[in-house]
Amino acid sequence: MWTVIYLLPMTMHAMAQIDYESVKNTRDELLRQELGMMLGHDIVLSDSELKANEVIMGLKYAELDHAFRQPQLFNLSKHFFEYKDEVKSTKLFKLIQKMPKGAVLHAHDTGLLSPDYIVQLTYLDNLYVSFDKGDVNFMFAKESPITSNGKKWQLMKNARQSSGDIEKFDTELRKHFTIVIDNPSEVYTDVNSVWRYFQQFFITTGPLMTYKPVWEKYFYDTLKALRDDNIMYIEIRSILPELYDLDGEIYDAVATAHCYKKVVDQFMVDYPDFFGAKLIYAPLRLVDVNTLKEYIKIAKELKKQLPDFLAGFDLVGQEDLGVPTKDFLLELTEASKDLDYFFHAGETNWYGTSSDENLVDAIVLNTKRIGHAFAINKHPLLLNEIKKRGIALEVNVVSNIVLKLVDDVRNHPLASFLAQDLPVVLSSDDPGVWEAEPLSHDFYVAFLGAASRHADLKLLKKLALNSLYYSTYDNKDKLVHEFEIRWTKFIDEVVREQWRS
Repeated sequence: MWTVIYLLPMTMHAMAQIDYESVKNTRDELLRQELGMMLGHDIVLSDSELKANEVIMGLKYAELDHAFRQPQLFNLSKHFFEYKDEVKSTKLFKLIQKMPKGAVLHAHDTGLLSPDYIVQLTYLDNLYVSFDKGDVNFMFAKESPITSNGKKWQLMKNARQSSGDIEKFDTELRKHFTIVIDNPSEVYTDVNSVWRYFQQFFITTGPLMTYKPVWEKYFYDTLKALRDDNIMYIEIRSILPELYDLDGEIYDAVATAHCYKKVVDQFMVDYPDFFGAKLIYAPLRLVDVNTLKEYIKIAKELKKQLPDFLAGFDLVGQEDLGVPTKDFLLELTEASKDLDYFFHAGETNWYGTSSDENLVDAIVLNTKRIGHAFAINKHPLLLNEIKKRGIALEVNVVSNIVLKLVDDVRNHPLASFLAQDLPVVLSSDDPGVWEAEPLSHDFYVAFLGAASRHADLKLLKKLALNSLYYSTYDNKDKLVHEFEIRWTKFIDEVVREQWRS
């Protein structure tokens, strides 16, 4: 009886005798090659940038090494609400605030400014309010509104004065303009629950924001907040709701877009160092096919009337509960010859579901960028497709934490995106709703929490440049040239002041 012996195949390398030096050299070479693949590897730093990099990495190492020794103290492993204010006092955050960050390419119009700003809007004249079982309703009018639902309305200024404690009144009112709470893990137990609160923000503030003078003021002040956070350009998503005024005039979606364009034009007169804005028309995805056809008709009219202002089309809303993109594939395919797409896709933890497969539909419909793309790491073929097609991934790291896709930012797929040199654009989604800065928090959290410890100034610069390269701005050379001027000034300041050591 014969005994058959199976030998495991061995490579010549594995069979060869190894020694310490060869092991160490191979280790160093593997690490070197891996770092050479990281986003930003193609950036060559000047002598001044190398000096600035020493300062920046000193600040980064200090925070990371302290946390590595005492992981329970690492802010970014906790919920964003716990550390959002504390990190503002760090030198690294202040430095990132001063850093030119390029453009915001993924943000929703009425979710950008803070709850304190919205509270101030409630001091405007002609605002009526109705309180009903914990809810608050707003409406601007010349006289007390008469509504079919029997709501009792009063002037906001009267309600505030009669409260007996204006500070307490405003504190309670403010709670309707934010989803920040003290116990998010207990209240926001899953994705659906936090989305309900998130959507309620827009329901509550809608009648306040869609008053035409407020709509225009809010957008003007949004552009100012972006500029103050060292952002030079924005492509803003909007559902383009109907606006109203005190005379009973109603303004449709196209008129709303014209309001936006008027505000942008005025802002650029007032602040000529800002590079403007474009619009991505982004209505809700939880609709039927006939409603989608109406959306497409509006988008085509916008392109006809505002060809230089409309960037393209998207569908928004919670993907897990929304209509999957595949249900609209025929209509969107037909419209693709007239419209550019910037689809939300893969903002989900589910694998193989319709919301996950929205990624496939976005790609085959030739989307220019993908909003979030949180789930794309599970799809190696799709990763290759976005590289081949040059489709940027609009990553909103703080949003993904707040809206319950990931608890610890160190586990965010952004880490893998950066390691693979994917075309990442960092953005902020709805920072005002969770009380973040327009973009600085997202850069800080990404740089310190998701990126490698070794990721340095090259990554920061590449992320900023990507936001310009993947924008739809008409003269990118001009945009990048101006960015380089601002970047050089920033680097000189970091070197000169040694970041206020």
